Amino acid sequence: MNVTFTDNSLQEMYETGKTKDSRYKKLCRSRRFVDDFIAVVDLMFSVDTVNDLKSYSYLHYEKLRYRPESSVRIDNGRVERLLFTEHEDGIEVRLIEIDSTHYGNKR
Repeated sequence: MNVTFTDNSLQEMYETGKTKDSRYKKLCRSRRFVDDFIAVVDLMFSVDTVNDLKSYSYLHYEKLRYRPESSVRIDNGRVERLLFTEHEDGIEVRLIEIDSTHYGNKR
């Protein structure tokens, strides 16, 4: 599937494993998180359709109810989600949402 990035810092993190963007700098300190992020994007490249992401339960793929986006979890033990929009010709990756209240996390 065709995957494009609207955020250059996410593309930089995918290609090099780090970024200078202050929003994601703290996340880049965790090598495991960066490896999981790269693995999720590689998986998006490898599937034929977006619906194929549903078969990977650890991603927790969902279409967001009040926004025209979809999301997958990057790491099963963490709350960060990768938000993207679906198009006929592929996926457009938008941003990593860092929301500690999602999924009922009480931290």
